[in-house]
Amino acid sequence: MVDYDARLHQVYAQGRALPADSLDTWMQAAAGFAPPTRPLTVLDLGCGIGRFTPALADTFGGPVYGVEPSARMLEQAIDHPAVTYLEGSAEAIPLPDETCDLAWLFLTIHHWTDPLQGLKEVGRVLRPGGTVILRTQFGDRMPDLYWYRYFPSARRVDAAMYLPFDEIRALAALAGLHAEEEPHWVDVTEPRTQRATYERLKLRAFSTFEHIAEDELDRGFAEFERDADANPDHEVPAFPAGVLLLNRN
Repeated sequence: MVDYDARLHQVYAQGRALPADSLDTWMQAAAGFAPPTRPLTVLDLGCGIGRFTPALADTFGGPVYGVEPSARMLEQAIDHPAVTYLEGSAEAIPLPDETCDLAWLFLTIHHWTDPLQGLKEVGRVLRPGGTVILRTQFGDRMPDLYWYRYFPSARRVDAAMYLPFDEIRALAALAGLHAEEEPHWVDVTEPRTQRATYERLKLRAFSTFEHIAEDELDRGFAEFERDADANPDHEVPAFPAGVLLLNRN
């Protein structure tokens, strides 16, 4: 389990910053996935520093609860009059039963200590007919990320970190949630230059880097920097983001 209180909270805001157009695209996608009625009460589970939390309040017009286990991440959370931040985990969400209409789970399930219990908790706090927007990678459907070439073990690390697609669907069913048969693929990542990609990744704000040996990181970033210096404007390919929708009957 990655401890965001140890180091990552110091670099997360800069290393995982969302361009305004990417945030807008995500909110447009979320609005299309969510129940049509408004306002909606939203759970942002694993909200971190609140990258999405205020935008969820603006998009859906109701109160949003940002739940996050890292106290150091919550210290940086972005204030909004409709947002309440709570320290808690997926396995013990600090909300009453049937509180929310929508749950936003963005790159969080791979950090849970007990995914089945976490999904049961999500189901508990959802109202009947509620929707879960689960943004994740799938261990058996990993994209070919550009920067894997610099860190030979990164692909294996990520594939082991993320649950396979069918396993997530099976866990959702055990938790009383209906999962769609296939994920949606959202085009949200704008192509970046090699220089911009290096500058972003060198902060090591991605949890993958917490599982890679220091000597491999040193070699990889040195090579990455040389390539960025040699060809800074080379465009790094984008890839679509996987989203699985779950519903509570």
